[in-house]
Amino acid sequence: MLDDTLKAQLQAYLERLQQPIELVAALDGSSASLEMRELLEAIAALSNKIALRTDGQDARVPSFTVQGQGQPGQLRFAAVPLGHEFTSLVLALLWAGGHPPKVEAGLIEQIKALPGDYRFEIYMSLSCHNCPDVVQALSLLALLNPRVHTVVIDGALFQQEVNERDVLAVPSVYLNGAAFGSGRMSVEEVLAKLDAGALVKQAQQLDALEPFDVLNIGGGPAGAAAAVYAARKGIRTGLLAERMGGQLNDTLAIENYPSQLHTEGPKLAAALEAHVRHYEVQIMNLQRAVRLLPAAQPGGLIGIELASGAVLKARSVVLSTGARWRNMNVPGEREYQNKGVAYCPHCDGPLFKGKRTAVIGGGNSGVEAAIDLAGIVQHVTLLEFAAELRADAVLQAKLRSLPNVTVITQAQTTEVLGDGARVNGLRYTDRATGTAHDLALEGIFVQIGLVPNTEWLKGALELSRHGEIVIDAKGHTSVPGVFAAGDCTTVPYKQIVIAAGEGAKAALSAFDYLIRTPQPQEVVGEAVPQV
Repeated sequence: MLDDTLKAQLQAYLERLQQPIELVAALDGSSASLEMRELLEAIAALSNKIALRTDGQDARVPSFTVQGQGQPGQLRFAAVPLGHEFTSLVLALLWAGGHPPKVEAGLIEQIKALPGDYRFEIYMSLSCHNCPDVVQALSLLALLNPRVHTVVIDGALFQQEVNERDVLAVPSVYLNGAAFGSGRMSVEEVLAKLDAGALVKQAQQLDALEPFDVLNIGGGPAGAAAAVYAARKGIRTGLLAERMGGQLNDTLAIENYPSQLHTEGPKLAAALEAHVRHYEVQIMNLQRAVRLLPAAQPGGLIGIELASGAVLKARSVVLSTGARWRNMNVPGEREYQNKGVAYCPHCDGPLFKGKRTAVIGGGNSGVEAAIDLAGIVQHVTLLEFAAELRADAVLQAKLRSLPNVTVITQAQTTEVLGDGARVNGLRYTDRATGTAHDLALEGIFVQIGLVPNTEWLKGALELSRHGEIVIDAKGHTSVPGVFAAGDCTTVPYKQIVIAAGEGAKAALSAFDYLIRTPQPQEVVGEAVPQV
């Protein structure tokens, strides 16, 4: 199960254990239990600080707890945590063994001070690249606070439980038996939902910050590149983001970024964040901008109002807010999101094992999704609005070689059908004949492009008819001192490498603006009268 190279790497990590830990497993005679026993025995053999017991009892079998020796098992894996979750297991071992987490001291104190009792259940899949963040966040809470219990559940392993709870998207988190959240969440996001008082305090702190020379809005490739280039100029630089990494966190394989033959989105996102943190950049994560306040006069301070009510001030701003998946905007789509309508085949595909699914979209993303799903589900129907698929020829050839895939072109999806609880079909119109057809299926994966995250900027600066920020060759927008970069702009070709280059260019343009534009004495949105 663990090859020699992986064992050697794991053994090196386990040397950091500062205190003994126990793995307590609840097993039966199933193949999954045998696989779990094999994994746990291999881990226990790598360190004399790890003891394995197989006399555990739990309603979910197989499962095991990770705990300090003699302590209650507050963290349980109802899973064989390999794939994307192997790192989560390694971190849980280290944290239980006293190795300090790489988390800010303030967050650790906030976790330990959480009031109340919390019982988390998180449903994940081993192929989900968004799940580890949530698993690791909730694992950390359980290992630092004795009033927190966390169970990590592999949806593919406990299929009956998943069906009973209608879990059709991962990660899905339940708190004390009620739905808590779905999708990627960091430890900061979890704490923000649990501790409202901390949000108020944080808003007050942000509101009191001194003005920045350059404030970058967005934490994806464009925002990160802009922050690095600005900070290297030695000027006061800030980066505001709803989530560091942006769309990268939802991207699996990346094979066209220069110098990287292959990487994965979350890995590249982490590398970008580490690069930004290498410089003196003030990162304000999990913050949403809601309004742009242009300077009252040239060279004056620009304001960025946040959802929390705080207002950040800067002499120049780089907007790199990126884009998000486009919705079909048909009846039933919103009603059945996470109930059969999904947007990430890598994350949610295993939940549809043996079921009938559809993919909407015939570009590269859609065809790649269909190919991925074909190895898991019973059947995939790919629907494309145009007369031909738009994906690369090599992808189309692979798709058409699969026996459980049907391709339908000139298909306009008109409605998502369901029984009130989950998806049970899809209605489309054949654009060549005008006839309507119904498909019986259980899952729909939407892959039809992107929408720029610019709604909050309407009326503040010039946007294209598609909602993109209109920029010139140097990244200037229609507002002096405000620049933009990446997928939220009119720049053609929405690619990671282009976004990074555009971010660097926008930061250089902002610096050029700063050195050529004198700063008057004023406050945000209102000139200070001269006496």
